Amino acid sequence: MTFFSRKNTKFIFTVVLLLFIVFLSFRGADNPVKGTTLWLISPFMKTFRIFSGGVQGFFHFLGSIGELKEDNEKLLNENQNLSAEIARLKDTAEENKVLRSEMSLIPKAKYDLEASFVIGQDALGSGSSIFIDKGENKGIREGMAVIVSNGILVGKINQVFPDTSKVVLISDRESAIAGEVLESGAKGIIRGTYGLGTMMDMISQAEVVKEGDTAITSGLRGGIPRGLLIGKIGQVEQSEDKLFQQATIFPSANFSSLKVVFIVKSF
Repeated sequence: MTFFSRKNTKFIFTVVLLLFIVFLSFRGADNPVKGTTLWLISPFMKTFRIFSGGVQGFFHFLGSIGELKEDNEKLLNENQNLSAEIARLKDTAEENKVLRSEMSLIPKAKYDLEASFVIGQDALGSGSSIFIDKGENKGIREGMAVIVSNGILVGKINQVFPDTSKVVLISDRESAIAGEVLESGAKGIIRGTYGLGTMMDMISQAEVVKEGDTAITSGLRGGIPRGLLIGKIGQVEQSEDKLFQQATIFPSANFSSLKVVFIVKSF
């Protein structure tokens, strides 16, 4: 069914004809029949006015729907942006909370420290290296010790970039730190065991090392101060060549949950 159907065509023709008569009537061509003419066409004019108002209202309604859709999309975008901003602020607040907690425990009086957030982990390696958000622009250099609260050693700077650095954790198999047993003074090399833990190797057979002793840094290698905590001694056994002792170490740091670390810039 189309708009120009027979019924609609007749209606339009009638309206046009009556409008023409009204036109002539008001111009004075047929003033005697003006009242009669207006009386005859008034129902049609009323219908036409209602029809016109309905169409106008319909299109106004469609326009309102479009405006409501645009407003809804704007509100949705604003809500998403607000949610993202709230999440960012919560994350910043949590970072500040962690930083304040760590700052209250570190030995600030003994070292010149640079606080840094952990921003990534080496996904291509064994998981025993991390990336931090401080680098050369903050005076960071290769070989510097990296600690957490209470002077616990977690690793040392391995690579430095302008605004970031790579830290090799003491659990990395390439890591080698000069260590000491606090109770006996026994010296050795603290190495990583393929990212699974740490051990102290090359301990003299003449030294006394017991399970439960404390392993610390000896400070005999540059960049690492003496007295940083490593962990507790576990099992003690002979090396394969029987020339030295070696002992497993239970690290005091939880490497999987590092968020804030401190670089020892000087000591």
